[in-house]
Amino acid sequence: AKVINMSFGKGFSPEKTAVDDAVKYAQKHDVLLVHAAGNDAKDTDTNFNFPTNKYAKHKLFGAKESKNWLEIGALSWKGGENSLATFSNYGKHKVDVFAPGVDIYSTIPDNGYASFSGTSMASPVTAGLAALLRSYFPGLNAQQVKEIILKTATNDKDKEVLLPGSTDKKINVRGL
Repeated sequence: AKVINMSFGKGFSPEKTAVDDAVKYAQKHDVLLVHAAGNDAKDTDTNFNFPTNKYAKHKLFGAKESKNWLEIGALSWKGGENSLATFSNYGKHKVDVFAPGVDIYSTIPDNGYASFSGTSMASPVTAGLAALLRSYFPGLNAQQVKEIILKTATNDKDKEVLLPGSTDKKINVRGL
């Protein structure tokens, strides 16, 4: 695999070093990891959501971050001040981009379809984009694909949006 969607998370990591080893293995093998930020309307800069791209600290070295990781928040189809999904985790430093994650039509067992919402819908949208880029431009590595996604995402840096989980607190997108 050259791109892995990781639509899972939790508030603790009892085996952090084992997870870090897997992330390092993926980086060594040029795999882009795309992770769902979570659905708790929390700032992940100050609240834990694992797994994370930051490795556990080693007693001799400071914590380092993987370079092959994208953290994805969820956008709503509503737009304007309601652009961010009400449930999406966010973070100026820990969430890289937001992708469509509200009322996403998806397949279900027994040949069915249903709409779902969550960063677990936004993350595969981004992973799909990354996979298309890697298939169309096979010479790109994981870090280059990550940079393309980061640099070409719409940047509404002066836009005021409702903070996820709030009905009245607005924040400038630049503050995320």
